[in-house]
Amino acid sequence: MGLDVINLGLPKSGTTTLRLALEAAGFRVADHRLKEREDPQDPSDRAFVGAMLYEGLYKRGDPAALLRDYEALTEISFIYGGNSIWPQCDQALLLALRKLHPKLRFVATRRDTEEMARSIMRWNNLGKLRLPLSNVPGLPVGYGYELDEQMIWIDGHYEALAHWFRNDPFYMEVNVADPHVVPRLERFLGRKLPWWGQANANPADRSVSTDTTPTEGRG
Repeated sequence: MGLDVINLGLPKSGTTTLRLALEAAGFRVADHRLKEREDPQDPSDRAFVGAMLYEGLYKRGDPAALLRDYEALTEISFIYGGNSIWPQCDQALLLALRKLHPKLRFVATRRDTEEMARSIMRWNNLGKLRLPLSNVPGLPVGYGYELDEQMIWIDGHYEALAHWFRNDPFYMEVNVADPHVVPRLERFLGRKLPWWGQANANPADRSVSTDTTPTEGRG
């Protein structure tokens, strides 16, 4: 087993939908936190996927070193305990992954920019508090309180990815609302996806019923 696909999408871009789809297809997925590596007796203990990527890079020389038990990573950013970690925005880390794992597939989930920004703004305290008060690549402290600021940040992220991965056959941006998303992903991943839907939606956004439970800061 080893990493086969990493999602570089931002929160509320369809990350939970992708996780469920990949799990249904048989992938072993790490999403946001590795709860099996946390001390259940210590409520402050958190094992975040993003932290594992950086520990792997700086302590082992390979961002994937501590995540070899997984085939897919679907949510890799986090804001917690004064830390604001965004591997999907770090060109140096992504370049290290590409050099060390030349056939690693990168997916970037996204939605309509305004819909995505509105979803971020409504999701618990993510858009109204945590993002504007944290150092986020492309969105310095004090920015992100307004919808148009969120939209600039969102578009900038995906434009940067498109530039970094131009002509890379192992990168694909995925609009989760695209009616052709499933066959496109199946061709890209080389595996059938028996499930696709809308997961972890804000109540106002929910158009497809799911059995998932919303988790703070993700989507």
